[in-house]
Amino acid sequence: MNDVWLISDTHFLHRNILTFADADGNLIRGDRFSSCEEMNEYMIEQWNSSVAPSDTIYHLGDVSIGPKEDFLKIWKRLNGKKHLIAGNHDDIKFMAKNDIFKTISIWKQLPDLGLVLSHIPLDPSQLWRYRHGAPDNNHAGQIFLKNVHGHIHQKPSPTDNHFCVCVEHTDYAPVHVEDVVNQINKRG
Repeated sequence: MNDVWLISDTHFLHRNILTFADADGNLIRGDRFSSCEEMNEYMIEQWNSSVAPSDTIYHLGDVSIGPKEDFLKIWKRLNGKKHLIAGNHDDIKFMAKNDIFKTISIWKQLPDLGLVLSHIPLDPSQLWRYRHGAPDNNHAGQIFLKNVHGHIHQKPSPTDNHFCVCVEHTDYAPVHVEDVVNQINKRG
């Protein structure tokens, strides 16, 4: 069986992200990397040390901000069967035209795992899903999905029902979907 991995907000080639700071003035990535090239190479190493060529990986958006030709060179080096959950900085037209991802969507349910994947954290009211054939009364027959997301970088997820896979939370590496489920279940 092939493994499933999750990652978000790689921002490959995004030089300015090294200057971004939090509310206290702490650099988000610039204290970790001395250059954009160093950041890119570290993320490529982290990705390929986990993800096998036959594995599935969902990128939860904001893949790259920079020259598209350079991005294509980086992307070809990354293992896995790649799927995109589109982020606010993704050039969907370019990605579709160049067959960069097997699929591109705005969200994806993994119902067997009780997860919904999105770029931006979903409002908790959007996490209720009906079981097939269930009545619509007071959430009877419904399940409450957990939201795996990106977008917020170093900030904490809004609730315990959310799980952030932004690279700032994952040492710039993809996270195995079973590890995400286990960590969510530990929260109660």
